[in-house]
Formats: sequence, structure tokens, C-alpha cells
Amino acid sequence: MLYSLMRTILFQLDAEKAHHLGLEGIAWLNRLKLTSVLYPKTDAEAVTVMGIDFPNRVGLAAGLDKNGDYLTGLSALGFGFVEIGTVTPQPQPGNDKPRLFRLPQANAIINRMGFNNLGVDHLVEQVKAANIDAIVGINIGKNKVTPEEHAVDDYLICFEKVYPYADYITINISSPNTPGLRNLQFGESLKALLRALKEKQTDCHQQMQRYVPMAVKVAPDLTQQEVTELAETFVEFGVDAVIATNTTMARDKVSGLQHAEEAGGLSGQPVFEQSTNVVRQFRQALPDTVPIIAAGGIMSGQDAKEKLAAGASLVQIYSGFIYHGPDLIRDCINASNN
Repeated sequence: MLYSLMRTILFQLDAEKAHHLGLEGIAWLNRLKLTSVLYPKTDAEAVTVMGIDFPNRVGLAAGLDKNGDYLTGLSALGFGFVEIGTVTPQPQPGNDKPRLFRLPQANAIINRMGFNNLGVDHLVEQVKAANIDAIVGINIGKNKVTPEEHAVDDYLICFEKVYPYADYITINISSPNTPGLRNLQFGESLKALLRALKEKQTDCHQQMQRYVPMAVKVAPDLTQQEVTELAETFVEFGVDAVIATNTTMARDKVSGLQHAEEAGGLSGQPVFEQSTNVVRQFRQALPDTVPIIAAGGIMSGQDAKEKLAAGASLVQIYSGFIYHGPDLIRDCINASNN
């Protein structure tokens, strides 16, 4: 009820302004110690994935808190894990505004944010300052100005800097809003990136005596053949998990709606079926030792249950959280317990 009222107010505002006000509201509730009163944690079955003990299967997807500025407040809402980022080596403003659009008739969002963030050093300081007992994933990418042939360098910089503070690290090669980024999903470009990152992971593991798993986030716009080839490459290079999926470039499910033709990635309910199908295909193509984290269009507990039934071990919400608020966390946790 409270969130429904807040959403009515926030949805009268520009989407990006509402985004920041919503996050400030979450931080404010936490500072006043009201989060646990308004949104008490629900009983959940713990699960071990990637060698990590998650208190429940429901996480927050990357993109909501790019800089880790709201990590404490978000963690208090009952998520089993929170993924922050995407972060890049250097701060960057992202793409020109407006760059975030709601499609409420479809429970959808289109964004072309372009990895706007304050840089990896800022994010690391925020994680250190949060000092929380929560599972934190950190999602890393490349700066827009970095040429595609030097993208590996950006990922290595971020990987090394976040390694001591992350429970797992996500390699984002599937955002449609950084030119050339999705090219890193395929062929020799992908193999060169994974080879370098696995070497860096091994070095960090030896130096710190702590193994931090590496996940790769993929797009939903993949053919069956591409899924098969990606799965083979992920196994070859020892990727610890796959996150399926990022946003889609497809518009068939929102055709004719206001903002439907805006450039950027589409998330929310329209991507659910497409994303779930990719989860299913990866589950068939990957060995059981490589877990899948499902993201894309989860708007209810039943949706989360379907992702798990398709082969995921964990789920993440983003657009559903914008539309339905913290109650969706509890609904998904309850559904995943059954």
C-alpha cells in the first residue's frame, strides 16, 4: 500500500529523477530504522551457489545502484544478494538525457543510460564504508571512450580493484548502450577477454587466499547456435556462472506504445518469455556445475518460480522492483521456497 502510493507520486516525475528519489527514500527509511518494520524479512531457504551461501534466492540486478551509494538501504529490504554497477575504470556521465523511459502499459522500461557512474574507485569506497553482512556482486564494464581492441584492459582494472570487496564479479558484455560492447560476446574477442580475466582471477586468488567467482551476463537476443557456442566457451575458460539475461533490443511486445521506439535496452514484463527461453537453452547446454542466475521480466512470485523451473539457481529483479516495490522481494522468496 505504501509503495503503491509512492509509485503514483514518483511516476508523475521524470523517470531518472524518480529513480534517484526512490533510492533516497530507501536510504532514508533505513537511517530511521523503519525498513524492518515496514518490510520485515520473510523465512527463506538458504542455498549455496558458486560456493557462496545465499540467505535466499532473490537478488537485485545491476543497474539500480551503479555506484554502491545505496547498498546499505537496499540490502536491508530482504534481498538475498545485491549486485551493484555497472562500474567502469574512470567516471563517465553516460549518454545524453533523456535516457530512461517507462512503458507502464507493458510493465516495461527502456534505458540507454550508457554506464553512467562515478568510477570504480568511488564504488570500492562505498562498499568499504557500507560494512554490511550481505552478499554483494559487483558488475564491471568498459568506458565508452576505450577502443574495443583495448576493452580487456578496462575489465582487468576493474576486476583487480573490486576483487577484495566482492562476493562475486559480473562481466557485463551484453549492454546495448555502449558501442561495440556486445561484440565481446563472441569468437576470439570473448576468448581473449575470458583468458585474461581468468588469469587475473587466479593471481588475485593466490595473493589474497580468497576465491571470488566470476559470472558473465549475456543478452537475450541470442540464437540457439550462439547459446551453444557461448556455453562451450564458458566451460572452456572456467566461468563460474551465467547471468541470463540483460535487456533486449526487440520491440515486438511493445509495438505502438509511447516511447516504444526509443533507442536502448528494453526490460520488464515483455522480455520475460524471451529471457526465460535463453535460461532454458543455457541449462541444456551447460553442465550442472555452472549455475545460472536468471534476470528479465520477473513481475511476480510465479515468474520467479518459472525462472527456477527453467534451470536457474538464483533470480534477480529490477524493473519488477520499480513497478511493484519491496513486496515483490517477499513474493519471490515465498515462491522460491516451494
